[in-house]
Amino acid sequence: MDSTEIKTKKFTKEEITIEELADLHPSEYLLVEIRDDISYKYGSISGAIQIEGLEEKVVNGTLDKKPSYVFFCMHGVQSRDLVERLREEGYDCVSLRGGYGEWILSSFKDDYSERQKDVEISIRKKFHRQIFTPFAKAINAYELLEPGDRVAVCISGGKDSMLMAKLFQELARHRKFEFETVFLVMDPGYSELNHRVIETNAKMLGVPVTIFESDIFDVVDNIEKSPCYLCARMRRGHLYSRAKELGCNKIALGHHYDDVIETILMGMLYGGQVQTMMPKLHSTNFEGMELIRPMYLIREDDIIHWRDYNHLHFIQCACHFTDTCSSCRDDGVSVSKRMETKKIIAELKKTNPFIESNIFHSVENVNLDTVIAYKKDGIVHRFTEGY
Repeated sequence: MDSTEIKTKKFTKEEITIEELADLHPSEYLLVEIRDDISYKYGSISGAIQIEGLEEKVVNGTLDKKPSYVFFCMHGVQSRDLVERLREEGYDCVSLRGGYGEWILSSFKDDYSERQKDVEISIRKKFHRQIFTPFAKAINAYELLEPGDRVAVCISGGKDSMLMAKLFQELARHRKFEFETVFLVMDPGYSELNHRVIETNAKMLGVPVTIFESDIFDVVDNIEKSPCYLCARMRRGHLYSRAKELGCNKIALGHHYDDVIETILMGMLYGGQVQTMMPKLHSTNFEGMELIRPMYLIREDDIIHWRDYNHLHFIQCACHFTDTCSSCRDDGVSVSKRMETKKIIAELKKTNPFIESNIFHSVENVNLDTVIAYKKDGIVHRFTEGY
């Protein structure tokens, strides 16, 4: 909605509750998300907008004073600070108490059985071709599952891993061969709110999670150099260890197609190497354990579409470093680099619609006759060896 269409509400206080927000008419205010683009993409309040260059407009005083604003962040802390600042400058604005986190909790209803049924039907019908088919294709093409496997389906609480859990349940319905699943959640030190969101989503979606706690966030809290990389490595090790204790021989992670092509391009741009995120890996530290990525062929846009179609809201990994942990991912890669890579791919796609599939297939079509050197088991082999 254009800001010129918004009437001034004249808020009399600095905070507003979720219940009070529901009583307002959408024409009376602008609901503004002040978290970053990454967080906004992960999920936001229905009807919320972002104001481009908000911080700059606040600093130089060019933010439009006509509308009334309801600002929110993850927990209502940063938005409250912003509101205090703007109200002193004559803006009519309030902060949403509890922020996006509390809004997620308020959105949960008690009709869990109906919600679960609707989500499962959407996977079987509306999203069967876009989501379930590539899920099954990856499992078959890369031989990710075998009869008798016991798989720890690792759930972080985000959209990708929650969908993966539902896809494994759907796969089990077909019963082409016997396998077992354990839906494993590691709490590395989440806030109480995030813990509750994960538990509630799992209950609503009918995913019987096994939760165990660790102190990883506390351990890496004082690490200055590459804390995100260390955090990712530690989480992976804890998951392997607990999965093995539970009798599993595999752990499944929710990385998707877009993660794969971004990893390929980032390796070239930032690492000076050609590599990819493999669909399966043998563990080097846990004998007999294997990592699999069954969402390898699923596009992120389809995951987002599935999430929004079902009106689902998930968390990001909320650590001590940021309000939303938008500085890191579960693969230890800086999100700033990943987002930059996403933008590069999006720009290239404007002139070449096949750019994404070309990047993906580039690591399947490596011609060793035209490679200067390559690594095998850590040993560098140069073309001059057989020239």
